Parts: sequence; C-alpha cells; structure tokens
Amino acid sequence: MAAKPWKSTFVLHIFMISIITQVTNQLQQSQFEAFLTIQQILNYPPSLDSVDRTVDFCSIEPTPYLTVVCYEENITQIHTRGVNGFVPISGNFSMEALFTAFTALPGLRVLSLVSLGLWGTLPKNIGNLTSLEILNLSSNNLNGTIPVEMSTMKNLQTVVLDHNKLVGEVPVLLGSLSGLIVFSAKNNSLSGLLPKSLTRLQNLRILQLSMNNFTGDVPDFSNLTNLQAVDLGHNSLGPRFPILHNKVVVLVLRKNRFKFGMMDNLTAFYQLQKLDISANEYVGPFLPSLFSLPLINYLNIAGNKFHGMLLENMTCGAEMNFVDLSYNFLTGDLPACLRTGNTKRIVEYRGNCLSNGSRIQRQHPMSFCQNEALAVKISPHGRNKSRPSSKVVVAMSIVGGSSLAGLMVLGVGLVFSKHAFKKPKTRTILEKAISVNPSKLFTDARQICQMAKLGPLGLPAYRNYHLDEIKEATENFNVSNLIGEGSNGPVHKATFGNGNVAAIRSIKLRKRRGVQTYTHHIELLSKLRHVHLVSALGHCFEYHPEDSTVCRVYLIFEFVPNGTLRDFISGQKPSWSQRIAAAVEVAKGIQFLHTGTMPGLYSNNIKITDILVDHNLHMKLNSYNLPLLAENKETVDVGVTPLGSKENGKVPSKQDEKSDVYDFGVILMEIIAGRKIISQNDISMVKDLFEVGVNADKIARKQVIDPTVHKECSDNSLKILMELCVRSLSNEPSDRPSVEDVLWNLQFAAQVQDSWQGDVPSDRSSPVFTSR
Repeated sequence: MAAKPWKSTFVLHIFMISIITQVTNQLQQSQFEAFLTIQQILNYPPSLDSVDRTVDFCSIEPTPYLTVVCYEENITQIHTRGVNGFVPISGNFSMEALFTAFTALPGLRVLSLVSLGLWGTLPKNIGNLTSLEILNLSSNNLNGTIPVEMSTMKNLQTVVLDHNKLVGEVPVLLGSLSGLIVFSAKNNSLSGLLPKSLTRLQNLRILQLSMNNFTGDVPDFSNLTNLQAVDLGHNSLGPRFPILHNKVVVLVLRKNRFKFGMMDNLTAFYQLQKLDISANEYVGPFLPSLFSLPLINYLNIAGNKFHGMLLENMTCGAEMNFVDLSYNFLTGDLPACLRTGNTKRIVEYRGNCLSNGSRIQRQHPMSFCQNEALAVKISPHGRNKSRPSSKVVVAMSIVGGSSLAGLMVLGVGLVFSKHAFKKPKTRTILEKAISVNPSKLFTDARQICQMAKLGPLGLPAYRNYHLDEIKEATENFNVSNLIGEGSNGPVHKATFGNGNVAAIRSIKLRKRRGVQTYTHHIELLSKLRHVHLVSALGHCFEYHPEDSTVCRVYLIFEFVPNGTLRDFISGQKPSWSQRIAAAVEVAKGIQFLHTGTMPGLYSNNIKITDILVDHNLHMKLNSYNLPLLAENKETVDVGVTPLGSKENGKVPSKQDEKSDVYDFGVILMEIIAGRKIISQNDISMVKDLFEVGVNADKIARKQVIDPTVHKECSDNSLKILMELCVRSLSNEPSDRPSVEDVLWNLQFAAQVQDSWQGDVPSDRSSPVFTSR
C-alpha cells in the first residue's frame, strides 16, 4: 500500500489516524484502545467516519517520518519524526498520560519520538516501560530532571535525550543499567559532577554529554574497555585529563577547564581517529607523536598553551585530514607532511611562532613564544589568559539536526531489537530507512551503529559482504592493492567507504557447490576471533551465472600492516624480554586454534612469515588450516612442516597438535638465534648447536644466539628456551611438549628473566617437560 501524503506539521497526529483507520484483527484490542487514548491526549479529533478500516496498519510502507514494526500481535517498534521541525504541542497535554498509554504496548522495544514538540517533565511512570531497549526523545522541549525511575528499565541499551532543556544531575542509579551501550544527552542544561556509577557500565560504547554544565573531574573510565566514543565538549570539566582505556576511537573535550594530566600514553591509543582538546587551559610540551598515530584523521589542540619545537621531518598518519594547532606557543618548522599539496587536508596553525608560516596564517616572533613558555613553566596557574577568547580561532563541529538523531536510533534499533525480526513475515524495513552516509562519527548514524556492534577486540561484527562492496573497496582488485599471492589465491588490501581497512583473500573453488554446503565452513570462520589471531571479519560468495553455485569465495580479514615477526626480529632488533613475549603470544594464538573452536584447527603450517605484528607490537597468527582451504586443494599434505619435513616418514593426523608444536619450534629457533631459518639443513644445524648449548656453560650458550641480546639475556631463561626449542623439534611427535606445556615454560622463562633484570635471584628449578 502506498503511503498517504503527509500534510500536517505534526506527524504523530497522522500516525494516530493511520493506526485508528487501518487496524485489523491482528492487533490486540488493548493496544488499539491504547492508541485511541494517545490520540485523545494529543488533542487531534478529526472525523474518521469515512475511512476504510480493513487495511493492516503493520503493512504501512515506512517513510522518513514514520516507521512501525510489528511482530505477531504486538507493536515492537515506533519511530516518528516531525515534518517541519520543532512545533510545541498546545492544549491540555500530559506526558504522564502519554507514557501511561505507551505502557499498554507490552511488546514495545523501540520508541523514537523525535522533534515532535513534546514538552513538560519526563514522568516517573516511564520506568514502567520495562521491555524498552531503545529510547530516543531528542529535539523536543522537555524540561525537569532525568527521572531516577529509568534505572528500573533493565533492558535499556540506548538512551538518546539530545537537544532538550533537561536540568539537574545524571542519576547515580543509571549506573545499574548494565546493558547500556549508548548514552547521549548533549545540548541540555544538566549540571553537577559526572557520577562515578558510570564506571560500572561495562558495555558502554558511546557517551555523549557535550553542551551541558557539568563540572569537576571525569571519573576513571579505564575499566570501560568497550568505550570507544566520548564527547564531553562544551562543559566546565577539569582540571585533570580523563583516564580512559586505549581503545577509544573518538575523544572530544573541547571548551572545558582541563589544565594538566594529559596522558603521555595517548600515543598508545592506536585506534584513535579523532582528538579535540581545543579551547582548554593545557600547558606544557606538545606531544608530536600524536601526528603519527596510525588512524588519526582529526587533531585539534587550538587555544591552549602548548609549547615545544616542531621539526620539518616529523611524520604524519596517512589518514590525517584535519589539524588545528592555532594559538599555542609552538616553535620550529611546520612539518613537511602538513605542508603538502593535499587539497583534502586542512591545516590551521596561526598564532604560534613557526618559522615557515604563511601570510594568511600569521605567526608571532620567536621571542613571544619563548617568553610565554618560560612564564608558563615558572607559574602555570599565576597567569591570566594571554589573549581574549574571542580571538581563539578553532574549527568546530557541533552535532545538530533531529533527523540524524532519529536515524541513529533507527540504526541501533536494527542491531539490538532482535525480537522484532523473528519470523519471515516480519518486515525488515529499518534497512530502507537508513540511506545517508556522512563521514563524521557523531553525525553518521550508520557508523554509530557499527560502533555499537564492535566487540572486545575493537573489530566490527562478522558479516556477509556484497561483491560490489568488495570490488569498490579494492578498486576492482587493482594490482596496486595486491598484498601477496598464496597457494590459495591472491590477497588484496581493501579500503571501505567508512574508512575501515581489511585484507581480502580470493579463493577460486575447484568444485562448485551450493551455499548450504559451506554453512559449516563459514560458521567456523566467524569464530576466529582472538587477540593473537588475524581475525576474520566476513565473507562473500560469488555465484556462477548459469547454475547459481558458488564459484569463488572472498574471505575478509583484519588488516595488519606492520610486517612479519621475521621483519621485526631482523629490523628492530627486539630485546630478549620482547622476544620471549613474542613467543608467548604466538603460543597463545596456536592454543586458540586448537581449543577456541569445535573442532579445533590443527596442522596449520605456521611459518614465521605468517606471524604479523600489529600497532602495539603484538603478534597475530595469519595461517589457519581452514577446511574450506584444504578442500580446495588437489592434494592435501596435512601435517607437513613449513620446511618440508615429513617427521621421520610419519604424517600426523589432522587432529594432532604436535605438528603445530614442530612449526612453533622452528619459529622459536629464529627468535633465539636472530638469523633466518630457511631450509631443513638450517634446522638440523642450529638444533645441534642448541642441544650442545643446553649441556654447556653459559659462555658457549651465548655464542649461538643473536649477539644483540648477549648482555641483556638471562642465562637461565636462555637455557629454558633452548631446551624448549629442541624438544619441540623432536622427530617423534609424542616426545614434543603439548601447547599448554610450551606456554607454561615460556611464561616461566619470562619470570626468570624479569627476576634477573631486577637483580632478584630465582630459587626455582628448571621446569619439567611433559607431553601428550
């Protein structure tokens, strides 16, 4: 049925007409009466005598102003938005009566009433909507406080109260909403301290409280490991910099009273994309390493008192699009990476003392910044601001628009309201309602939705990709995006529209089969999520045009750009402790392959070049014995080591973990020796040296290891690792240690090394190896 024209400035009135006139027997009588009550509360009594009452209102096509979702005999979602913006309701209107009527809809899980002109205080009976998962009341005229009764809504996952006139403090009891993922109340008049109870919201991913009147220090959010988007701008918070977990993606603290405590370890926030600390009272040296964060695209420090010298050869992240350094005390040269002819990159730096400033972006003389910086160092709290705030020129990005707020809840509703989509007859109409694609996080409903789906590893949920989407991300598999060519097919780098980067492996199947054949394979692939694994993000099937069978599979994995473990050892010359840590992480990855899925993945043919290094210098395994890959080979040599050893003529079964232990032994050998192990002859020779070294003195032992770690290597830890390596390379699989034993001994070696470095003698004896 085509949607009827919308002529009223108040969409909810039309919404009520549609419900009253198109209800059928599918809707329970109590819910029908509830909507009659809502119609009366909203004071809209046009004549409805001549309207056809036989149409099912649950089948109404969605519009930008109205979306209704039904499941069985219940309304589960209502999304409505005013046509002409903010038009306050007049007459005898009662918020309490309105929400009393909504409580008569027992299956209601999503309620979005955006820009409808609602006024008054939020009633206490809002707490009776116990089934509600998503509540969006943004861009209305609501006043009063946030009712503490909302703490009884235990199913709440998203709360959006933006652009109202709410006052008072955030209720402490909101910290009891353990399932809360999004909490947004920007552009109100809320005040007081941020309650410490917010630190109990372990699932919280998005926190937006900008443009309010909050004061004091921000609670310690370091335990909120899922928190990825924080906007606290335009308040009076401070003076200490917030304590956050390093998985934060967006951090906006603009226009507050932060003065000190800016964390040096911000440079460890490798997922950080946007940082805005402008218009605060920061003093002290600027951290140039912020320029080179791998994913940073927006950096704004304008209007503070940062000092320090910039150098022309400083590096910038490849994703950097906006930088504002204006009105600080920076000296030196603007880095060359910020002076390139990149028309997409905006760089503001006026009001400093840089030697290569332009006429447009004027600079102070060098003496100005030197004197100011000296005064700041002497008495950071004894100076008035050196210039009126009206002269501070910074770029602002204020989120507005009630329509985007509505879209945000539509998107989050699609993710979390599972009950509304349990049967095929249920209409998945929310996908149609989201068609915008802005770039910034707080103005992009789809990206907020994606942020809400990110797991504890900071990765998006596993999903099925479209072929057109993959072709666009790889520029139709352009050779410039080719990463490598393996036995299973080429691997391309893919950059998607939202900025996410992935690696796509293309597999041309030798035997074409239907999609159902690969269900188990895909289910197994989706479970490959671990901190020491290159995790799978999704897949895509390409179909044969004649018989619709699958002819090619594209496997999408996270992109890890920092090279291999071999590159790390030969290039960066890691310390002995770093080498032990790398070995521990490789072992943990192997352990997950064996135990993290049912059945486990064995004989994974792991080479040191299959161990990738991420931004935090952590190891990730990039080699799996996936059934989908093994099935596509003409001959499958299960259990063959990376260098071709058939293990004394015996090929272990696919379920034998000792094949991976052998591969680990080869990797450990290269970690210890610091030289490339590229042939079976290399393995035999170095293994013989290690066997002799285990029974020799410490001087002889250190002759066979990487000379760069001679002085920092504990002899006891070296002996443990040598013995572990020799046993892992035993010709007889039963003589090799189990993966658990490998991991235990590596961790023991790390403890011995730590004790030695701390000059604390260890009275433990060497560990005893066992095998399984």
